[in-house]
Amino acid sequence: MVMDAAMSQTRAVRPGTAERGRPLRPLPGRARPERAAASFLSLALAACAPEDAAAPLYAPTPLPPLDGAPPLSTERTLTPLSAVLDPPRNPAVPEEIEAMLAAGHGELGIAPGQPLVPATLDGAPAPPRGPAPRRLTRFVHLADTQLADDESPARLAVFDSPGPFASAFRPQEGHECRILNAAVRTINALHRSTPIDFVLLGGDNADSAQTNEISWFMAILDGAERVECDSGADDDPVQGPDNDPKDPFFAEGLAVPWRWVTGNHDVLHQGSFPVDDREALAIGSLSDGGTRDWSLPGAPVITGEVVPDPGRALLRRPALLDRVAAAGDGHGIGPAERAYGKAFYTFDVEDTPVRVVVLDTASEAGGPTGVILEEDVERFIRPALDRAKSERKWVILTSHHGARLLGDGAFSPAGAAAQPGALSAEAWRALVGEYDNVLLHLAGHTHEHRVTRAEPPGGHAYWELETSALADYPSQLRVLEIWDEDNGFVAIRGVALDYAVDGDPVAEEGRRRAIVDFTSGFGSDGSGDPAWRNVELWIERPD
Repeated sequence: MVMDAAMSQTRAVRPGTAERGRPLRPLPGRARPERAAASFLSLALAACAPEDAAAPLYAPTPLPPLDGAPPLSTERTLTPLSAVLDPPRNPAVPEEIEAMLAAGHGELGIAPGQPLVPATLDGAPAPPRGPAPRRLTRFVHLADTQLADDESPARLAVFDSPGPFASAFRPQEGHECRILNAAVRTINALHRSTPIDFVLLGGDNADSAQTNEISWFMAILDGAERVECDSGADDDPVQGPDNDPKDPFFAEGLAVPWRWVTGNHDVLHQGSFPVDDREALAIGSLSDGGTRDWSLPGAPVITGEVVPDPGRALLRRPALLDRVAAAGDGHGIGPAERAYGKAFYTFDVEDTPVRVVVLDTASEAGGPTGVILEEDVERFIRPALDRAKSERKWVILTSHHGARLLGDGAFSPAGAAAQPGALSAEAWRALVGEYDNVLLHLAGHTHEHRVTRAEPPGGHAYWELETSALADYPSQLRVLEIWDEDNGFVAIRGVALDYAVDGDPVAEEGRRRAIVDFTSGFGSDGSGDPAWRNVELWIERPD
């Protein structure tokens, strides 16, 4: 791995953070920023010319905390004021997106909130609540940030088009660090109002398995005095500090623990190709697939020569897990997970029967679909489920891919053959259906809010819940609560949450561009069916 020596130093893991089934306790304060700050100082210095490296580094001004709790989407919704354009207009063309922004295609209006939609597994009405219902946990699901180095020669922006290739370029990509930081500020404000126990990632945290993408992502969540999401040349598209997405900024960091989940974009180039095949491309100086040039007005997509950057080195899975384990409290990754080579682990919510079982479904061989191998079932999954059953734990399964996106791993563009022992969606659901203490399988990947009743023949029925992406419209998180309703049932409440941009004009501009990506006709709508957004899912209480 080619990178600055100071960045490559391994930091000690705090004792005890890797125990399977270890209770999750809220941190006494936000994660310490100085470790992430040191890494980012190294990256900033390595990316600059010698004369720049000698200059004093600007200390960004912290944003003030958000004032009050952000409204949930049960209280209000944000709706584009513009209809989707037909025919589509290309948001990658600077003149086009500026015209669309000027015409109001990136503006949002406030609409009434959407109520919780109750649902039961058998379709019957929800039962009346008992005399003493109790909330067991409240947490946030943050899925598919896909934080991208939009200046990397490994980008494929020229392939952007409406439909299946709409994710090849996003006009908000350069602002995604600030969008993620806005999501962190929003979660912290929500936590100050009604405590959040933890943040659970949904995978695809980075967009293309690059070292700098993962480093930026973790620094924003852990907190850092200075984060600069800029690679290659030192760009300043709007002269002065604190006013454009390439300026360094202060990241306050999450005030609650967060737990890692691996997605295909975290371990594969563009979420599809093995990193060994693309290493030279990522750290090279030639773009064939199209990348952005922030030295030009509007940061257009260009091909040809670019300024190389060793910080763009692609991370292999072991190095990725090492990096996660070395930061903060390890975020669920410890010696056992590093030895395993995949992010399979469990954690308990303190003083509750709830246990989260984290699965790693990203394929090593390439391809966007999820893979669960029989060897992982026998080595980790079945023992974890057996142990949870014997210990009377109520299980939340979580992974990047939901059951309907599982496959055999075959992906011809990467030369990936079908993997022996890969479980089908039906086989996976049949396995889970053997355990009547499983409440929910929580996933991302689809960039869409979705609810599915999993009803394996002859087995225990349970819920599958997918959360839309921070990267794409509607760019929402989901707040989840697990309630013991004191009537023989458990209620799973999931509410969509919009991130707040108060006091952060750079994040606000990123949101406007994300809206234009949708209203231009290029991006898709991940809102899902109205019955899938704000939900109250009932399931019988496990014994």
